[in-house]
Amino acid sequence: MSDDAADDPEASATDSVSESKAEAEAAPEGWTVWNDEPGGRRILAYRPDVFNEGNFHAAYLPTVFVWNGSRANRPGASQIRTETWHAVLRLEPDVEGPVEEFDAREAAIESGNELARRFADGEVEYRELYQVPPEAYLDKLDELTGRAGDETDE
Repeated sequence: MSDDAADDPEASATDSVSESKAEAEAAPEGWTVWNDEPGGRRILAYRPDVFNEGNFHAAYLPTVFVWNGSRANRPGASQIRTETWHAVLRLEPDVEGPVEEFDAREAAIESGNELARRFADGEVEYRELYQVPPEAYLDKLDELTGRAGDETDE
């Protein structure tokens, strides 16, 4: 920042807001911003370099969705916009982890980033989400999230 900019409190405040917004829009480590529609849906993908067609079916790509679509369980319902924003971790189309609700997109994005960080740090109990666990896939998640040496089977 130049000396002139340092003397201008408005410029400093604008820079801080821009930096905060950039941090909120950046994906946590290990995650990629897959889609970010202005004012709309945002999708983060976990390690697409690992969870690709060559190693696992594309449906296994861990994702965090932020959107304000209906969560009703019927065809096309997710296309209906609501006032409530959601941050959802998905391991497969039918396997959801935590779901959080918010009144504003910005809060949902912050929560989605935090959910993504917790997942990557091994803080989300994803094995409990499966009735019939795909062991090779879950073993790879354990390795990537630092749980490889943990006792995960009970």
